[in-house]
Amino acid sequence: MHRTARRASGGAALLLAATLVLTACGPQSQGGGDEETTGTSTETGESGGGELSIVPSVQIDAEGAEVPAEESGGAVDPAGDGSAECAEGTSIAMAGALTGPNAALGLNILYGATVAVEAFNEANPGCQVEIKQFDTEGDPQKATQVAPQIVGDASVLGLLGPAFSGETAATGDVFNQAGLLSLSASATNPDLTTNGWSTFYRGLANDAVQGPAVAQYMTDTLGYGSVCVVTDNSDYGIGLAEQITSGLGDAANADCAAEVKTGDKDFSAAVQIISGADADAVFYAGYYAEAAPFVQQLRDGGVDLPFVSADGTNDPQFVSQAGGSSEGAILSCPCGPAPDEFAATYEEINGQAPGVYSVEGYDLATIMLAGIASGVTDRAGMLDHVANYSGEGLARAYEWDETGELSAALIWIYEVQ
Repeated sequence: MHRTARRASGGAALLLAATLVLTACGPQSQGGGDEETTGTSTETGESGGGELSIVPSVQIDAEGAEVPAEESGGAVDPAGDGSAECAEGTSIAMAGALTGPNAALGLNILYGATVAVEAFNEANPGCQVEIKQFDTEGDPQKATQVAPQIVGDASVLGLLGPAFSGETAATGDVFNQAGLLSLSASATNPDLTTNGWSTFYRGLANDAVQGPAVAQYMTDTLGYGSVCVVTDNSDYGIGLAEQITSGLGDAANADCAAEVKTGDKDFSAAVQIISGADADAVFYAGYYAEAAPFVQQLRDGGVDLPFVSADGTNDPQFVSQAGGSSEGAILSCPCGPAPDEFAATYEEINGQAPGVYSVEGYDLATIMLAGIASGVTDRAGMLDHVANYSGEGLARAYEWDETGELSAALIWIYEVQ
């Protein structure tokens, strides 16, 4: 199936938007930017030296080379000019894990979107937009039960989500057949844009970008010559591990490659394999619910190798649950750090600091709200709006190619310190 209406010329790829160059010591002012940038968490874990947090370190390109973050040209304001008019009951939806072991990842997106919707509604008395919540628990089977509820609600003009790759794969056909925009802030499995869906758009780099970039960063910058790649059995974990292993090449140590399952709490078998290996680091492809006890058991088992993971682990809950065992962990993410002003507003509204994907949730909700403000009244109009969109967000510039992938996207490296 061909994509819906697209910009005729396609346009040049836009530079990634960010406000600062960040070093391994944390955020520093670059001068000239409007806002400083914070990490993805507040201080949540404890170590012998004090509390720990996830701090942005550097940005890398597709070859794993460090690159400076571009100064933002000015993010689109969800409030608009205050003149929006729309029908009563107009809504957008958010679908993802709002409960369950990895609920923080879905809630981060919802809370980011809430900041945008509240700003829009406050500024536009003639158009009050509701964000309807649909909890999938991050479970593909549960998501297939929820998807018909979303498409059956005629007031929903666009969907923020699904959040996880597995649930996105399980429901993509449903949203595609209904002509409902599915704009994901976090589903990174590369295969999702190869299914012929005309309604799926991804608001960050996929794992075919993240995996090789992080692999080369590990080998070329960090100097790891032998890496144990451990994966869970989720669509996200499997796809990411494949990309990391391929990118590592000879540095992927097959002798200590291991597999675990989502929901596992006992990782003794994997720890034993890794403890007996001649390796420089461990890369974990999966979510924080398993990454936290896994790294704890590695440390308890005497394995002090550097621990590297990606966006599924990059959440304050990883630090909170793993405690001091998380110290020094290197966590990649195609997600952008939260600017200070946004972080303050986010915390005031939601009662907690931004986490992974919070900025993307805000940016993508802002894009849909801009469509409503421009006069979009149905799902086809929202699809056309996103297909032809080009604008700055807090995390990056947003413009999509014909497959639903961003025209340009880079990766951030964070560290627990």
